[in-house]
Amino acid sequence: MLTNDIINELKNIVTSENVLTNKEELYVYAQDATNTKELNTLPDVVVFVETTEQVQKIARLAYKNNIPLISRGAGTNLIGGCVAVDGGIILNFSKMNKILEINDENLTIRVQSGVVVNDINEEAEKYGLFYPPDPSNLKVSTIGGSIALNSGGAKSFKYGSTRNYVIELKVVLADGRLITVGSKTAKNSTGYNLLQLFVGSEGTLGIIVEALLKLVPKPESSSVMLVYFDTVKESINAVTSVLKNKLCPATLDFMDNKTLKTIEDFCPSGLLTQYAAALLIEVDGFECSLAYQQEKIAKICREQNAKEIKIANTKEDAEKIWTARRSAFGACAKLKPNVESGDIVVPREKISQLIEEIKKICESKNLLYAIVGHIGDGNIHPHILLDYNNNEECEHYKMAKDEIHKKAIELGGTLSGEHGIGLEKSGYMQFAIDDVTLEYMKKVKKLFDEKNILNPKKIFK
Repeated sequence: MLTNDIINELKNIVTSENVLTNKEELYVYAQDATNTKELNTLPDVVVFVETTEQVQKIARLAYKNNIPLISRGAGTNLIGGCVAVDGGIILNFSKMNKILEINDENLTIRVQSGVVVNDINEEAEKYGLFYPPDPSNLKVSTIGGSIALNSGGAKSFKYGSTRNYVIELKVVLADGRLITVGSKTAKNSTGYNLLQLFVGSEGTLGIIVEALLKLVPKPESSSVMLVYFDTVKESINAVTSVLKNKLCPATLDFMDNKTLKTIEDFCPSGLLTQYAAALLIEVDGFECSLAYQQEKIAKICREQNAKEIKIANTKEDAEKIWTARRSAFGACAKLKPNVESGDIVVPREKISQLIEEIKKICESKNLLYAIVGHIGDGNIHPHILLDYNNNEECEHYKMAKDEIHKKAIELGGTLSGEHGIGLEKSGYMQFAIDDVTLEYMKKVKKLFDEKNILNPKKIFK
């Protein structure tokens, strides 16, 4: 518990209405979207910050008194990334949400950490520009969290993930000092690349308060198609063949039969549920090139035994398809009270094998599952459905989770492509990373956070 003196100091920094201390209020922040009962831990206080100076003052106070300090945006992460394991202060960035500047000459946008990702894109579009990273929760997730986790999304295959668009950060260190890493320039080879050290660091090295992001010209047009197959293997073969033919779709996403059926049951979208797998393929570029790209892709898919190909002929049709794909997690939540969404990556040549292994593991433990993925870059998301009040299911899930992560590593993959490590995957780090590398990661953590107060117990056990 924090002393009244510390609570009063916090109120003096941000005003009383921006400090939450009632147990009922704190329960709202006991979890994030991970929705795991083991992570149900209360912070001592939640503080809404609005300026960098406020963040610095709070960091100094926490540093002086050895108080854990956890940054939180929308809380949409799925790895226990912003829960207060040992109590402490949760810094809520929802009020630090200003778009500070957009520069259409330099193709950049400067934002505070609490800006919602979708708002960045809407602002960029006013200038004919585009911010490609598009996590499925982009309408609520914040850029600070996206940077902390190096979020990706469906367009990562062609455009890359968040780290490819962060060119400068302002970061408050554990002791309250403010540093700027990166630069405003398009290229920068000056000293160590500390910028990329903070991207994906999950709030364990510093508190990101402001970001300068790269934008790109928005493609003139785009078009979406759904391609259905009788087997998962055929769908993966089609992806490989598309890429071998030197085509580069903006999106290559996968949905298995259980995902198709679940979406149709709870969010009717016209998906064809009689097939084993579907590929969502989006092409973009100049209007005159779309038909050519689609024709080539359709021909290749038919050669790989595609059974049906549905092309969205209008913007509304395309949006309907995207809504269906992004509703997969929510639709699964209709089948069981709880959904655990995984995030593992393997080399593309191992995707079919991984998907088959996930199916075997889940079926051997009588667990419901649905599998989606950004198939173009080997990023698979198994949704495992269970009821936390069923102890047997919970035990089976824990065993399945262990086996799935270890199988991904065995196939030459890794623990996460875009969700991060947090608490949920920290126990697997020893299997994914060699001892020396892990030792140096921990040294980096200690260098930036010698008192271990920044988002403690995340990433490392």
